[in-house]
Amino acid sequence: MTNKTIEAITKRVIERSKPTREQYVARMQAQAEKAPRRMKLACGNLAHGFAACDDHDKKSLRSGEVPNIAIVSSYNDMLSAHKPFEEYPDIIRNEAHKHGAVAQFAGATPAMCDGVTQGQPGMDLSLFSRDVIAMSTAIALSHDMFDAALMLGICDKIVPGLLIGALSFGHLPTVFVPGGPMTSGLPNKEKARIRQLFAEGKIGREELLDSESASYHGEGTCTFYGTANSNQMMMEMMGLQLPGSSFVNPHTPLREALTRAATRQALALSAVAGEYLPLWQIVDEKAIINAMVGLNATGGSTNHTIHLIAMAKAAGIQINWSDFAETSDVTPLFTRIYPNGSADVNHFHAAGGMGFLMKEMLGAGLLHGDIKTVTGKDLHSFAQEPYLDNSGKAIWKATPEHSLDETVLRPASNPFSATGGTRLMEGNIGRGVMKVSAVAEEHQVVEAPARVFTDQNHLIKAFKDGNLTGDFVAVITHEGPAACGMPELHKLTPPLGVLQDMGFKVALVTDGRMSGASGKVPAAIHITPEAVRGGVIAKIRDGDIVRVDGKTGELTVKVPAEELAAREPSNPDISAKHHGMGRELFAPMRHAVTQAEDGASFLGLY
Repeated sequence: MTNKTIEAITKRVIERSKPTREQYVARMQAQAEKAPRRMKLACGNLAHGFAACDDHDKKSLRSGEVPNIAIVSSYNDMLSAHKPFEEYPDIIRNEAHKHGAVAQFAGATPAMCDGVTQGQPGMDLSLFSRDVIAMSTAIALSHDMFDAALMLGICDKIVPGLLIGALSFGHLPTVFVPGGPMTSGLPNKEKARIRQLFAEGKIGREELLDSESASYHGEGTCTFYGTANSNQMMMEMMGLQLPGSSFVNPHTPLREALTRAATRQALALSAVAGEYLPLWQIVDEKAIINAMVGLNATGGSTNHTIHLIAMAKAAGIQINWSDFAETSDVTPLFTRIYPNGSADVNHFHAAGGMGFLMKEMLGAGLLHGDIKTVTGKDLHSFAQEPYLDNSGKAIWKATPEHSLDETVLRPASNPFSATGGTRLMEGNIGRGVMKVSAVAEEHQVVEAPARVFTDQNHLIKAFKDGNLTGDFVAVITHEGPAACGMPELHKLTPPLGVLQDMGFKVALVTDGRMSGASGKVPAAIHITPEAVRGGVIAKIRDGDIVRVDGKTGELTVKVPAEELAAREPSNPDISAKHHGMGRELFAPMRHAVTQAEDGASFLGLY
């Protein structure tokens, strides 16, 4: 039986979403086809669609008797997470041929890395790249040659963008195919220590670069539990990728076997094969709530308090931060993965991983087990983990009965805490979120004078100049989506962490984002309304007393209402953030983008 509060939240979301969900479903149903979709194309259209194929595939595609799979990929060979996808198309085409079908590489999506652009001008394009990815996914599928789709993506904006784009083609069966994490390198705790020493000026750039290179050392996603790995967790919680496939390392026999299994499953779900299960039937209100619960249960990335809202809207489903907070209140914390602990995702996977986690959550009534999934079964089929059989095929066996390491992964009977990792922050400053799971309890409440900055680099300079002392709340304004694309401000974590370790009470309030890997310092982020849209955050002045209470969710500036109303919002010149590194191309997006709690999207979502 599902938890009563989660059931009530789900019913509320269903009722709230009814008008837009009905519109979406009607549009998807109208696009369904029993025969291969390409057969309704004119001869000239179809000939263009298979002109580059070999004779065998041309014959198959002309026949109208076999399914054709679209491959949409975020491959590039500069970024570690996406490099493994280089070999996937050949594997997929080979497997499709074994089953009398065809697979075509339909299109590529851009994939940028926040790890490369963190604190750099390119970061201002990061959030907007999600919607560009959604549009490029739609372009890839727009040829209407396909009966099913495989989405090859893994990192921060890529998976949300792929799903948003795929949901516009929700009539197609769609399976997500991950690439897996890199093997473990330098322990995350040591990496954080070295970064802080560098911030304190105690080591130089060479020592820091050695540390970073030992952390990020090979192909695969970064191994901390940031946005990329939170993506993978959510895809399993929603039933969109094969059970236990999230955290299998690249270039292993099991990784290839899972890619082949995903290909077979996409074929099986196509209308041509007869077990038609389109994407829109999987991504419903219950699946979205499962993803939300999973984020809280694992202390997942705060970026998904934006992305999941946009993903849900693409399916006609309306959720908000109150839903996240109420879900968090009844969801125990099952995992401790960096930055919420010292272990990485490889340790989590070895301890029992997604199969054990979902078994425990299903048993505790925290997930909707009756949702449809890409396995063709309900979510209970995900309480398993994959293995290789004697022929090299992927098979699934029951997950371990007990966690193999309770410092990383715990059962429902013994969680790390009774509530999850997300706190809704609310008060006269506006609404925002805080990831409390990564902040020690003694640091979760700060009431102190404001130090106001309109750029993260201004704070860093003040720190380096020795001008940040005593207790304070750093207020970083004009970093929201409409201001400059809402960059991550992870670069602030080391200096603020140094000051916290010196015994000062420090906190951060911003209309920007923090990295999915950020923690330690209490941060009320995604403040809505943002500064350039009339938010009160732009009226805070140096010396105002600000209260950031991660326990109660209070976010207030202690200024009389009359005085606050009479103040003019700050209006700094931020034009330098609108040019260079391609930022000038995104001016229309900055004008059209919605606020963070609405998904920070410039697309025409419901």
